[in-house]
Amino acid sequence: MKFRGLTIGVPREIMAGERRVAAIPETVEQMVQAGATVLVERGAGAKAFIEDRRFAEAGAEIVPGPEEVYRNAHIIVKVKEPGMNESIGTHEVDLMPEGAILVCFLHPANPANHDMVRKVAGRKLTSFTLDSIPRISRAQHMDTLTSMSTVAGYKSAVTAAYYLSRFVPMIPTTAGVTEPAQFLVVGSGVAGLQAIAAAKRFGARVKSLDIRPDANEQARSLGAEVIPFELPDGLGAGEGGYARRLPDDWYAREREALRPHVEQSDAVILAALIPGERAPVLLDKAMVEATQKGSVIVDISIDQGGNCELTRRGEEYIYKDVLISGILNVPAGLSIDSSRMFAHNTFNYLSFLFDEGSLRLDLDDEIIARSLVTNDGSVVHEGTLKAMNG
Repeated sequence: MKFRGLTIGVPREIMAGERRVAAIPETVEQMVQAGATVLVERGAGAKAFIEDRRFAEAGAEIVPGPEEVYRNAHIIVKVKEPGMNESIGTHEVDLMPEGAILVCFLHPANPANHDMVRKVAGRKLTSFTLDSIPRISRAQHMDTLTSMSTVAGYKSAVTAAYYLSRFVPMIPTTAGVTEPAQFLVVGSGVAGLQAIAAAKRFGARVKSLDIRPDANEQARSLGAEVIPFELPDGLGAGEGGYARRLPDDWYAREREALRPHVEQSDAVILAALIPGERAPVLLDKAMVEATQKGSVIVDISIDQGGNCELTRRGEEYIYKDVLISGILNVPAGLSIDSSRMFAHNTFNYLSFLFDEGSLRLDLDDEIIARSLVTNDGSVVHEGTLKAMNG
């Protein structure tokens, strides 16, 4: 049995606006059948419309508060990175016993999370970040990043349309025909492609830019006008089809290529990510100041630092008549579907990590090696170390 003798804890998420939960009754039942004791904090699924009763019927023990979950669990499964729980005045990391195992979206390369990662290491927790699972065929069923990117991309287009002060589609009116809004999507990975598809369904004209030829072809197939940006062969695409970090001078060139299109856009969706590393800055202050008044920038790369120089982590605000959205947990807005997808992916990941109640810490396996963040008191995640060292 995969989880023989293990206790898995599912706390209530504490990040502002977070509505997801890391397990659902179906995956709790699977954990119990695989030998686990599952502790679910009271109300953990409430914002995803899952009652405590349903978790209990699946075999979970409902506990009254976070202390009981963290203190008694060998494995903590969360959606977002641990933080200060204001309701009890204690950081979630301090609630975990030394040697416990943490699995969640740590976003460890983001400079805003470096102190938290060091705290996790200092507590001698073994931690894994779900945003660094490689995009390979045998990892598809545990790829939470792709699942959540699907949600984030769709929701980013909805957010942009909601905040715009004009129609998105072309609409005939008695006062004439309104022109369709111009959307620009930067980064045509899973999230960017979903944003393109949604914006097209809304009736927008869509432009896009990506540093990977294959991603540009997919964007073009969805009806986007691809902005020309030539790179030397192989420079932009890394292993698994993910974007690769470019030398700084190439990012300067990319910003120049984007500049005139940013100025013409009603909505800019920023979704350019490098797995396990800090997101590149592709919109600087001058570019934001040159955008049209009333335009919207939705930066869904903010969990990894953000693509826009002016994005504020976790905030939506107006800068010189331009709305900039840096909401951290975009998929939380679709909490029912995103919780379902997250829970199934995470259960599959846990099933891969454990065998007969023991952690399979095989560093020769790329899934484990890439997603492991801290172990034995040290930070070991390559992208995080690179970001920490500047």
